[in-house]
Amino acid sequence: MTHSYRTIELPVQGVYKEKGSRFLAFGYPVADEAAIRACLEKLKKEYHDARHYCFAWVLGPEGTRFRAFDDGEPGHSAGDPILGALRHHDLTDVLLVVVRYFGGIKLGVGNLAGAYKAAAREALQHAVIIEKEVKEYLVFKFPYGSTAEVMKLVKEYNMEITDQQFQDDCRMKVSVGLKEKESLMKKIALLQALKVDLEVS
Repeated sequence: MTHSYRTIELPVQGVYKEKGSRFLAFGYPVADEAAIRACLEKLKKEYHDARHYCFAWVLGPEGTRFRAFDDGEPGHSAGDPILGALRHHDLTDVLLVVVRYFGGIKLGVGNLAGAYKAAAREALQHAVIIEKEVKEYLVFKFPYGSTAEVMKLVKEYNMEITDQQFQDDCRMKVSVGLKEKESLMKKIALLQALKVDLEVS
């Protein structure tokens, strides 16, 4: 299982021109398909007079979820070259859209694919590529009296608290890096053996 993945830090743009046609490329860091839909809707409103909105996206730490879309261009002439640009940089959790304004001259499938590829790469040339650690979510359940031990664990393993409830029975949702998870679970087992009342789900 992979412990980290490559993505882009911020949205990026690029432009490529071929025989009068303009190819505007936009790259976005995205976490899920809802974010992808929101980015596409925004682009279609902003560039409402464009001919095509071709795109590709990759999701998941191992890049196993992906899609390429030609939006009316000849089959595999737009989406696949855009996806190829993402694969070339080994990126995931990224949406790459190329908006085309037709210039009146047909390019032919080969030149068209080259233009979409060039536009996609132009955008990615401006990207700051970062490496992110794969995170897993855990839920701690514990009595209020065990709060000090739990907070010590959170600090020791650099966990991010995403939700918490402090009552007689406390609940805390955290994210932890996969690299640290195995060591963390051993530590929790040791605490439980020492009668610290901490449940993990």
